[in-house]
Amino acid sequence: MKRKIALMSAALIALVFALSGCNKSTDEQASETQQTQQTQENAQEGEQTGQTAENTETPELTDVEKNLLKPVTALPQLDKDAPKAGETVATLHTNKGDISVRFFPEYAPKAVENFTTHAKDGYYNGVIFHRVINNFMIQGGDPQGTGTGGESIWGGSFENEVTYNLRNFRGALCMANAGGIDTNGSQFFIVQNPDIGDEAKTQLEEMRGMKDQVFFEHPDIGTLTLGDVYTDEVIDEYINNGGYPSLDGNYTVFGQVYAGMDVVDAIAAVETNDSDKPLEDIVIESIEVSEYK
Repeated sequence: MKRKIALMSAALIALVFALSGCNKSTDEQASETQQTQQTQENAQEGEQTGQTAENTETPELTDVEKNLLKPVTALPQLDKDAPKAGETVATLHTNKGDISVRFFPEYAPKAVENFTTHAKDGYYNGVIFHRVINNFMIQGGDPQGTGTGGESIWGGSFENEVTYNLRNFRGALCMANAGGIDTNGSQFFIVQNPDIGDEAKTQLEEMRGMKDQVFFEHPDIGTLTLGDVYTDEVIDEYINNGGYPSLDGNYTVFGQVYAGMDVVDAIAAVETNDSDKPLEDIVIESIEVSEYK
């Protein structure tokens, strides 16, 4: 059966992609700017030839895409009373201090199982944070310490578990991947950025007045508006507490730091080389998984 898709207008795409420029390297900004320009050019060409986005055929959605393209129904990271008694938590004991995280197995069961099993097995013991970018994130989980190693508990890699119910707010625990939907292994990162910047804040505020704009439309999913994805609660959290909104939908968020963000900040602030590797080893000495009491 043929499928049809209606996408955001070129102007709205440019607005959303513009959020991704915050605190990124020049190369990353240039790459995303080129992608945005190409998207706009494609849209303009379609208008000139009388071909609209609504008439573009699209293949069947994958299960990952279907899971992602659902309205926001819960934002558990914003539960400031968490964790609850009996909830699974983990404490990363590092040579800079302790970082405690809670998990969201209802949304990312494989990622949670992968991380907690690796942790219990001692897989992460002695592993360094090999990539650190202040005002962005800290990344670890590679036994080789190079950013090229590591595998899942099943061997190899596994698919993304992305949902707009979980976002890349400050303190989000996420799976690092190799750029594909099924390339998660053992590496993870913690979003550290405390301030998305004035320009991004202004753009997010402008989205409040664009809530009826179509974000995505598909016969299997229905219509998602911008307001379905960027709710007031999401916008408020990014503006008031930081994070990295451009990562939403691209990386599996499976946990949230509830104690030790000062340690995350301290790690993010260390001196690094040109490859973003700390000059002094920042080591995960062990990870303790337990039930919160």
